[in-house]
Order: sequence, then structure tokens, then C-alpha cells
Amino acid sequence: MAEQDEPLENWAARRDARRPRVGEQRPAPLAGELRGAHVAPDAPRGVEVWDGQAWVPSGAALDRHAATAETGGDTTARAERVPLPVFGRLPKMPEPYWPTIPFHRPGS
Repeated sequence: MAEQDEPLENWAARRDARRPRVGEQRPAPLAGELRGAHVAPDAPRGVEVWDGQAWVPSGAALDRHAATAETGGDTTARAERVPLPVFGRLPKMPEPYWPTIPFHRPGS
């Protein structure tokens, strides 16, 4: 069955499995845009809670280690809910490019 022919109920169930659960927490940098956890690990972090619609600030931590300890295993549990792609659904490898006009090096 093609992905566009999938019943709406199945799609909604997959989407809901990937979404965070109400009350789930995550650490977030306090400086503007979201960045990877490895960037500035000693910088202060905020702790956000999912309220069902958006991530809401709920506290602060001194560094990445303290923020991760505060949020517990929520981040790992969320990552485990996301399914990996099935090999049969990957696109086929494209054919190699072969130029239609022969290439000749000058002076050969």
C-alpha cells in the first residue's frame, strides 16, 4: 500500500506516537535558538514541559548535566518511540550518470 493510500486512523496513530506526552520535559538552551546538547555544555539551560500544545518553560539548571538529570529519561523515551525506516521503503539507487557526448582530453 502506498503511503498516500494509508488510512487516516493509521497516520494519526503514528503521528501521536511520535509526539511528546503531556508533562514530558526537555532541556533547552537559554540563549535564543535551539542548538545541539554538545554546544556549550557548561552554559545554563532551561527546563521545558510539554502542555499538550507547546513547550512551556518550567525551570532552569546550571549546566547541561544538571538539566539532563532534572528531565530524567524523557528525552530517551521520546527517541525510542520514533520508528526507523523500513529498508523496502527506501528509494531505489539512481542510475550512474554517463555523459552522452564523449569527453576527450586536449593533447591526447
